[in-house]
Amino acid sequence: MRIPFDGARAALPPEARHALLIGAALGALCALFGLLIVLGGPILAFGALFGAAFGLYALTNLNFGLYLTLAIIALLPFGTLPVRFALTPTFIDVALGAFLLVYLFEWMTRRRQNFRFAPAQLLIAFFIGWCVFSFVAGLGHAALTTNVLRKFVEMLLSMATAIVIVDVARDKQILARIAFALSAFGALQALIGILLYALNDQTTLNLLNALGRLGYPRGDVLRYVEDNPLLGERAIGTWVDPNAYGGFLLMFGSVALANALNRKPAIGGRALAWLIFAPYPLALLLTQSRGAWLAFGGAIAFMALLRYRWLIGVGALALALLLSLPFMQGYVERLLDGLQGEDLATQMRFGEFKDSLTLIGRYPLIGVGFAGAPDRDIYLGVSSTYLKIANSTGITGVALFSLILLETLRYGIARRRLLRQSGLEALWLGFGAAVFGVAINGVVDHYYFNLEFHAVSLAFWLMVGLALATARATAARYGS
Repeated sequence: MRIPFDGARAALPPEARHALLIGAALGALCALFGLLIVLGGPILAFGALFGAAFGLYALTNLNFGLYLTLAIIALLPFGTLPVRFALTPTFIDVALGAFLLVYLFEWMTRRRQNFRFAPAQLLIAFFIGWCVFSFVAGLGHAALTTNVLRKFVEMLLSMATAIVIVDVARDKQILARIAFALSAFGALQALIGILLYALNDQTTLNLLNALGRLGYPRGDVLRYVEDNPLLGERAIGTWVDPNAYGGFLLMFGSVALANALNRKPAIGGRALAWLIFAPYPLALLLTQSRGAWLAFGGAIAFMALLRYRWLIGVGALALALLLSLPFMQGYVERLLDGLQGEDLATQMRFGEFKDSLTLIGRYPLIGVGFAGAPDRDIYLGVSSTYLKIANSTGITGVALFSLILLETLRYGIARRRLLRQSGLEALWLGFGAAVFGVAINGVVDHYYFNLEFHAVSLAFWLMVGLALATARATAARYGS
């Protein structure tokens, strides 16, 4: 190609300029990729490459951003970008941010219209506003740090996702795909938890410590009953904490079970649905999270009472047979010790409950916020979602939260006839059972409203939003 020259500068045709720009960009990317290989190794380099590709695609496809968020919640809930900034973003931050950003772009470009509304969304919005009010009010007695601010914003975005997902999941097809994705990703995490539990301790430690490059804790990260190796190991998967892991399995397992019980599963046949559900009970048992055990039983009872009455008899028989097996005796004793308050963990919980009630008595209406407690003899840590909400946002906040749970379940139960007619009942039962299970587990576990456990909180609010979206989809279809 002949390029004209005017004596002062070269005038390149548009095609040549584009080719040079593309070549320069590719060269810079290759150089950066090579530098990452040298500095961080091939695993880090290829991880960054694929992560960037997924991130860019998520910015162009709303549904992909949602599925990517679900996958990260299930598989790498505490993962952070392998680079260090003042505030290193987590993988969930990036994926959820991309999803919400694309959602806003769709409204700005008018590709999305006619916002889908359910009554509980208004309660969620009020709850978000009240949390912000309590947060600001609490700054008068505790210093604000960038870390607390960042995690508080993450929690607000998790709540807002419950509102957004009702508008995004508008029909049976996308709801079925989301349910299948939840079930499959959760099953993979359950298998990871079982495998890590079955391996010898040193191998498991080596594998979990390898996640240190992604922001995971290093060192002796295995967890045991009452932190005593002699009392038995607890499964954690890649979830760091066994109780948080149990809460995750409870929610995703409820969706997987409802899909398996359905005569026409979301995707694939019943054999595939039962195969996906199969690892959940064992992984949940190995967590030794008694609150999650009881809550999962409550979720099953929820489904049984509303639709599958035969589950009551079959479940009771299966439970009796399971409890009679020799290897189950240790689990049974641990459960009974917890119910009777005889073990150390339960006694510590009772002490936390007492201290939490003291805090609520002093600051009943708006709580003490999220940054810290104003008095030296009280603290924010308590192993109960309801008490933790009351500590931070007062009785007003916990009342709003309870109303959200009740309205979410009421909204679906009131539309059971429409759900059955539209073929959405089984999907709603899974999401509704997950919410019902959290309502039970929240009495003795705090991960659903905890700044340090963003993934559990986000998973919970997604379940709330999906339960509302499923019931709302009947209104869109039948005009009710």
